[in-house]
Amino acid sequence: MIFVVKVTTNNEDKAIDMIAERAEKKGLDVFSLARPHGLRGYIFLEALDRETAEEAAFNLPYVKGILPKTVSYEEIKNMLEPVAAEINIEKNDIVEIIAEPFKKEQAKVLRVDKQKGEAVVLLLGAAVPIPVTVPLDNLRVIRRDTEEEEEIAGEEEE
Repeated sequence: MIFVVKVTTNNEDKAIDMIAERAEKKGLDVFSLARPHGLRGYIFLEALDRETAEEAAFNLPYVKGILPKTVSYEEIKNMLEPVAAEINIEKNDIVEIIAEPFKKEQAKVLRVDKQKGEAVVLLLGAAVPIPVTVPLDNLRVIRRDTEEEEEIAGEEEE
């Protein structure tokens, strides 16, 4: 059975560690704990029954309680299984960084490493141009610089 545990926001990892430690120490039938990306204030706890789940989570810091309704794996599958989204970021693209610490900054892509899921970008608003490595999912393409590439190629031929 999968239970939804309400926890203090931004303390999901600490709550998972404490529940896991208690379950291991007491030998409880807790099969898995999950913290879905993007879901704040809740974690999933898979246990044999409600009593086991409550014993694992009862009276721990950061744990506020277990929701009365259980959920099926099918209901939460899209939150737990990663979806391979096609990231279409190329060299010379102008992008906006959508995550901290450079949130809302514009940058030019210098290099893309799809294996690592990173791009090296040059911040456009910086006084001194410094290359910064940023995860691809923290970037949003604003425009493609195909015109510049064509101009440079034309100049090289002359």
